[in-house]
Amino acid sequence: MCRLIAGRVLCRKLLPVSDSLATDPRRPMSSSASLSDRVKSLQLPNESASRHAASEVVAWLLCLALTVIGGWLAWEKWTPQQPTKLLEAKAEPVANGSDANSGENSAGASAKPADIKKDGLVHTDSGYIIPAHQILVSPKVSGMVLTLNVEEGLRVKKGDVLAELEKVDYDADVRRSQATLQLSRKRLEELVQGARPEEIKQAEAELAETQANLDDLERSYKRNKDLFAKKGATEQELLSSEANAFAMRRRLSKLNSTLALLREGPRVERIEQAKAEVQQAEADLSKAQWRLDNCTIRAPISGTILKKNAEEGNIVNPVAFNGSFSLCDMADLSDLEVDLSVQESNISKVFKGQRCKVQPEAFKDRSYDAYVHRLMPIADRSKGAVPVRVKVRVPADEEGVFLKPEMRVTVWFYRDEKPAE
Repeated sequence: MCRLIAGRVLCRKLLPVSDSLATDPRRPMSSSASLSDRVKSLQLPNESASRHAASEVVAWLLCLALTVIGGWLAWEKWTPQQPTKLLEAKAEPVANGSDANSGENSAGASAKPADIKKDGLVHTDSGYIIPAHQILVSPKVSGMVLTLNVEEGLRVKKGDVLAELEKVDYDADVRRSQATLQLSRKRLEELVQGARPEEIKQAEAELAETQANLDDLERSYKRNKDLFAKKGATEQELLSSEANAFAMRRRLSKLNSTLALLREGPRVERIEQAKAEVQQAEADLSKAQWRLDNCTIRAPISGTILKKNAEEGNIVNPVAFNGSFSLCDMADLSDLEVDLSVQESNISKVFKGQRCKVQPEAFKDRSYDAYVHRLMPIADRSKGAVPVRVKVRVPADEEGVFLKPEMRVTVWFYRDEKPAE
């Protein structure tokens, strides 16, 4: 704006000069020096320009300062502040709560580390908790899971029902095998007992009747033969009576054989064959019943469910490679070990039966008595170490509470052997 004002002033100053030159063109120029003085008189004053520039800088600095101050005031107003006293007041109940609950929460930052005695300590190492016996519970037969009574962390007793499989096909196999066995037994019983007295009497009666008929036919044949010799009977009558007598003799012979078999009873070979059929039917029934019984899956040991591997409606098959083959993983968490590897340079400090202390990394305020259970017979070449198993003594009321499988622990090895049981 100052420049515009200066421009207007400059125009006003130039106007008289131009007018004088225009009105009096014949006016002579005095000299070059006077012309230079006139030009200098027409230039803008430097002092005014410098004052204008300084005023602009001051204005910008003032705006920047106001912006910074306003932002800081807004941040102070909207940012929540927690006094140190308030933080201390909040921290105190947490510490008290951890002291009151001596269970799982006692291993927090405020918990006091367990007192591990250093007397007689020869080696310290770290490893991981593992169950001494971990079982993969799998069905012995395939089928669809109807009911599943399995959840992670559930404690079960030996014999508790874990799952039920569909039984339709297996129940039908049992009934079929029962019917086959019953039929085989009846056949054997019939052979062993032989013919009934009534059957023998009936055969004897048929034999006597056939013998009487044969006697009549033979007499008739003799009579026709005599008549034929005297021309009293035709040849046709003679041949007919002879044929009837021959047929009756054959029937009589057959009845005699049948009666003899009935009186003698069945052959030994047939009885043995019938016995074998009965044994086969019994084996089939036993197998079918075994399949039916195994549709109910029971806990093989008393322990805790570690992992659930199936759901209701799944098809489980113990021999399937790309399907479900197990229901759950379970273990006895009262029988725990520490799996660790001791370097070869320190293995001379470790021996079977050595007394140890086990301290979980997650619960620094707890320690458990332990002892070296066994040293593996082969070393690990890649690690340059020997695998060692340390048996941990877990109190009954802490089973599955603090020491869990795959937890990292520190093992302290002492010079003496394990304490008495």
